[in-house]
Amino acid sequence: MTTEGIKIATIGGGSSYTPEFVEGLIRRYDELPVRELWLVDIPEGKEKLEIVGNLAKRMVAKAQVPMEIHLTLDRQQALAGADFVTTQMRVGLLDARIKDERIPLKYGMIGQETNGAGGLFKGLRTIPVLMDIAAEMQELCPDAWLINFTNPAGMVTEALLRYGAHDKVIGVCNLPVNVRMTIAKLLDVPYERVLIKFAGLNHLVYGLDVFVDGVSVMDQVIELLTNPDNQPNMQNIAPIPWEPSFIRSLKLIPCPYHRYYYKTKEILDEELKSFETGTTRAEVVKNIEAELFELYKDENLAIKPPQLEQRGGAYYSDAACNLIDSIYNDKGDIQTLNVRNDGAIADLPHESAVEVNCVVTKHGPQPLAVGNLPVAVNGLVQHIKSFERVAAEAAVTGSYEQALLAMSINPLVPSDELAKRVLDDLLEAHKEYLPQFF
Repeated sequence: MTTEGIKIATIGGGSSYTPEFVEGLIRRYDELPVRELWLVDIPEGKEKLEIVGNLAKRMVAKAQVPMEIHLTLDRQQALAGADFVTTQMRVGLLDARIKDERIPLKYGMIGQETNGAGGLFKGLRTIPVLMDIAAEMQELCPDAWLINFTNPAGMVTEALLRYGAHDKVIGVCNLPVNVRMTIAKLLDVPYERVLIKFAGLNHLVYGLDVFVDGVSVMDQVIELLTNPDNQPNMQNIAPIPWEPSFIRSLKLIPCPYHRYYYKTKEILDEELKSFETGTTRAEVVKNIEAELFELYKDENLAIKPPQLEQRGGAYYSDAACNLIDSIYNDKGDIQTLNVRNDGAIADLPHESAVEVNCVVTKHGPQPLAVGNLPVAVNGLVQHIKSFERVAAEAAVTGSYEQALLAMSINPLVPSDELAKRVLDDLLEAHKEYLPQFF
């Protein structure tokens, strides 16, 4: 990295999340001197890029930090010489997410942007674009870290690690941060004193143990979590409470996304109600986005507005900025990240992407070994990992057979016959963004 400061390129810079990222960089400027932040988008996102970019410039001016904000549609210009590249994009924009949610629901199956049929299609659209970015990075900024926040982050990280041209890849998710914050509040302890031993896959990660100042408090946390009011929730997922007896039997901390697998019927019933009324999560998010961009246009606004936390990605900046900060400053702290397994989870292949605690140094994240997963959850983790691997191969090769196989083996798709129907429907709906299949 250069002595003049750090260059960061953010792909999908017109995202509504960008102000939170900028806020995180401003807050850490003394130890993380970002000289240039390049916000990149595609022509369809130009208007949003300008609105968000101008807000970012006002935020930097108000904070009086010497960070240059550059707005561009030229990705290669942004990547050239970058130290870190963050990706937060949605191929096909929010209209594609609406199709990902509504089309599966039409067939009576869960429609969600990272799980099931919808998650598969978000991956099929996203992975080829990220593969192109990785290839450009190998040429234009070979030493830079690619920090991906784009969902489905587990499948995307899997594809990049297996097939990508650039191997300095880390997947980031705000979910472990959210769970840790919830548990710190329950215990009435500062966040920094709480450590959760996480292991699993993205959006399928379990808390295996909880420590306060190095002492396990897992039994106390499990008991607290049997109270529905105490359970960690995400804006994106219906907060259907866990059965107290299930939490006591599992003896692990589930993440909110586990509801899709352990409460499939209840979640599907909730989603079908939303489907009927035209208020699926994607449609709600589209309205929130429109309101946020109206706020962002206000020339007197020079901070991240609190309404952004309704968007579902709260604390993303903490996850992404902490990671960049720790690599740059060789901090050696522990963060929960999506990385190459390298033996951390004994039950999964070394080359697969997993979500585990890592020690973060200037050499990147070093995953911490957890051994074998508890027998009660290993099967589900293996099942979803096989889905991610087949899906990643389908995205890279454009193989219809692999896409159909991925759809059929996903536990949220009830039959092979329905798998084919929903696959064909989604392929047609997203044809413009799936050139590898046509």
